[in-house]
Amino acid sequence: MQQPLAEKTKLQKVDTGTGRMARFRRLFTKNGSLLLMALPGLLLLLVFSYLPMFGVIVAFKDYRAAKGIFDSDWIGFKNFEFLFGTEDAWRITFNTLFLNALFIVTSTIGAIGVALLLNEVREKTKKLTNFYQSALLLPHFISYVIVGYFVFAFLNTDSGLVNKTLAGFGVDSISWYSSPQYWPAILTSVNLWKNVGFNSIIYLSGILAINPEYFEAARIDGATKWKQITKITIPLIMPLIIITTLLAIGRIFYADFGLFFQVTRDNGLLYPTTDVLDTYVYRALRVSGDVGMAAAAGLYQAVVGFILVVAANWVVRRVDADKALF
Repeated sequence: MQQPLAEKTKLQKVDTGTGRMARFRRLFTKNGSLLLMALPGLLLLLVFSYLPMFGVIVAFKDYRAAKGIFDSDWIGFKNFEFLFGTEDAWRITFNTLFLNALFIVTSTIGAIGVALLLNEVREKTKKLTNFYQSALLLPHFISYVIVGYFVFAFLNTDSGLVNKTLAGFGVDSISWYSSPQYWPAILTSVNLWKNVGFNSIIYLSGILAINPEYFEAARIDGATKWKQITKITIPLIMPLIIITTLLAIGRIFYADFGLFFQVTRDNGLLYPTTDVLDTYVYRALRVSGDVGMAAAAGLYQAVVGFILVVAANWVVRRVDADKALF
């Protein structure tokens, strides 16, 4: 006797649910240890990246602590108008984009170069590899407060090492902290010194993952070291280079606050070339206490970063779909 349609549908749903539970149990049994290892990271991501998304509403409100987020007055896009309605809007936007783009290019080239050198050192003198890696990683863990004093010791007008060296060659001293035109190069050098060692680890890992047989075959064919780098190493780590570049582009509107605030010593004379969105919002928040404007700036950074990642990934997909991030 044929089963009624409703009962048959109910049995199918039960079977589907049972099958899903069985698949979940098999997945957890097979990868349970890995899932437990990932759990702290997932919780941190949830707490610090997803739950704060509810605070986006502050960007559209006249936030008052006494009223709270939900009871504060709704003002629409007034915070965005205040943020970008000033004459400084173009300057801080250009500085943020230009300097971060400069950092991405120089850091990528520098990190790849250091990774290639470390790989050569690893093959020739393994005893010194750990020393070189530690020396290159050390600057990454130094606070920008300390780095700011290092830079000041070099660039101080009266007793700085650079001006003393220039004086030794008969060149007039330069007032570095009142000459904004030099600071894009200075900040790029400081960023490179501080982060190139840490970033090189990613590319060194990619180089170590390359099958050594490729290099052995190239050496047998008479390929020079430069040919091995340009024809084997760089092409094989190109997907890694593209992924890290796309991720960096996603944060191109987020300036390193410590670099731009501590190293420049918040010097107003340097604002024409060093004032970025983060430092501008910080000063405005410190003076006016306008939390809504700060939230608007954060939302603006996130939206523009997302658009840039999608656009850059689209360009990569058009060139080579296999190397795209998504």
